[in-house]
Amino acid sequence: MAGMPKTRWSVSVCECIMNAQTTQEIIDFLEGRIPDSTKGLPEDIFLFISRTTPLINVDLLVKDENGRTLLAWRDDPIHGKGWHVPGGIVRFKETLEQRLRKVAETEIRIPMDFDPTPAAIHEIISPSRKTRGHFISLLYRGRLSRGFTPKNVNLSVRDNGYLQWHEECPEEMLKAHEIYRSYIGSPNEEDSLRSDAKKFPQAKQPPKIL
Repeated sequence: MAGMPKTRWSVSVCECIMNAQTTQEIIDFLEGRIPDSTKGLPEDIFLFISRTTPLINVDLLVKDENGRTLLAWRDDPIHGKGWHVPGGIVRFKETLEQRLRKVAETEIRIPMDFDPTPAAIHEIISPSRKTRGHFISLLYRGRLSRGFTPKNVNLSVRDNGYLQWHEECPEEMLKAHEIYRSYIGSPNEEDSLRSDAKKFPQAKQPPKIL
């Protein structure tokens, strides 16, 4: 999880857990490894939690004056390689607005405005993947100044975080973000969002099984 160093459980960690007499002792030990959960979790603890509860994330749908959509390249061991809508997982005691501003800062690399309410809400469930296998995704519309050019300093097109405008939805779209295909580069994007809101109260979507 961004903001915390990657860690691996050492022999001493495993021994502490094995020697614990109660579940509460294990919980106390794990909490001792989390300095400040509002700033994120150690990766191993985060991945464990993702196997036990749904995660909430926000995504930013950003279009320019020509109708192109801003996407970022992603390459990780869980979701694979492909283009995705910039977004991030909400931290403990963090508001949705705070996470959206953090996404703009870290993924788009510039402050930006966005609509106060989500344009769509999706529930994504993967029956075959346990780790990070259940998400509640809130899609917000973001707004950049005219003529914005992505800042891809020292990044090539297949590096994590590389930003690019797309006139149409690319073939190499992350499977988890196929739910956004109808919103990307489509002249009927407004119709898609209105249809979502009409079919499902508060722009909610039925679960997507991946």
